[in-house]
Amino acid sequence: MMNDPHLHRLFVGVDVHKDNHAAVAVNGFGTALLEQELGNAVNEFEALLARIQTLAAEHQLTPLFGLEDTSGSGDCLARFLVTRGLEVRTVNPVLVQRERRYETHPEKSDLADALGVAKVLIQRIDSVPSYSVTETTELAKDLRAVVNDRTTIVHEQTRLKNQLHALLHHTYGSPYRTLFRDPFAKKALVFWQEFPSARILRQTRRQAIIKPSWITGIAAEALPISSPTVANQIRRKAQRLLGIRDELRDLGKELEALVGKTGQHLTTLPGCGAISSAAVLAEVKDIARFATPATLAKYAGLAPRKLESGKRKRHVKSRSGNRRLNQAIHHIALTQISNQGVPKAKAYFQRKVSEGKSKMHALTCLKRQISDIVWSMLKGRRAYYP
Repeated sequence: MMNDPHLHRLFVGVDVHKDNHAAVAVNGFGTALLEQELGNAVNEFEALLARIQTLAAEHQLTPLFGLEDTSGSGDCLARFLVTRGLEVRTVNPVLVQRERRYETHPEKSDLADALGVAKVLIQRIDSVPSYSVTETTELAKDLRAVVNDRTTIVHEQTRLKNQLHALLHHTYGSPYRTLFRDPFAKKALVFWQEFPSARILRQTRRQAIIKPSWITGIAAEALPISSPTVANQIRRKAQRLLGIRDELRDLGKELEALVGKTGQHLTTLPGCGAISSAAVLAEVKDIARFATPATLAKYAGLAPRKLESGKRKRHVKSRSGNRRLNQAIHHIALTQISNQGVPKAKAYFQRKVSEGKSKMHALTCLKRQISDIVWSMLKGRRAYYP
């Protein structure tokens, strides 16, 4: 029993937050030896590390740190520890929540969560992933940051388009859609800035502006009434949408450059452009974490869950896993079965439907195929070939 490597470890669980952290150190039997709350600052980290090293020397133990979050609020602490040669593991908060639920009298506090992290470390020391700072993980971090920025801006763009739709209905009526094939094209947005209402368009004397008959053919008083405030709203939203177009173009170029630095060739996969490639690489991080295609599929939530009870055995769709990675693969799959998609993928999808599967089930099967291909491409650092 004394040869058990767990007994020679000092397990330090850390519950991380934006402004402060909580740390609890336990031995291999789960006995708490230290509790400390600290700020999210380097001098606080140094004070914690000094206490941990002193405690480890007294008990002849090797410290092992576990953090609930090593990419957000815990990034500074994780990097501080790794750069000083200490071993750091990333602990899934779901495991900590499960550990707390098993308590006779569950309590929620930062120190209790830190203790839960330490207990998960003891129980799952062989399975919780290690945290490291490498060129691959740094690129993945940058990719995720840019992908998140782009996602936020796209959501803002969608919201502004919906708002502009409603305002134009108010100032022009439904016929405004006939003025431009795409009411959010650059030319259209410039037009809305200059002529935010049908009445303003009617009053202009510019010869270059062609006025439609549904504006010139009726009296000015019959056109929709709009206030200067509404007109200014339209101008502001059109101006912001023009700015977003430029931002998205710049972000696209930045993503292409970052994807190129990874040395991977995901963009050769049909239906997978620079944006989808960036989203996949940002979530996979280091493909060395996944020994087989099945492990990557499970991480992406594309592996079915087994449910067995007595003689009843069945598999159900998993709703766990990394949803961002799942969504990226979902977009690739939809592109592959679109009208301009990949014949091979469309044939596979139709074959699954003809077998009696629903379209969503067939799409999930295709996503699993794509996941396996992605694993193979990343593992071999190779381009796609049919």
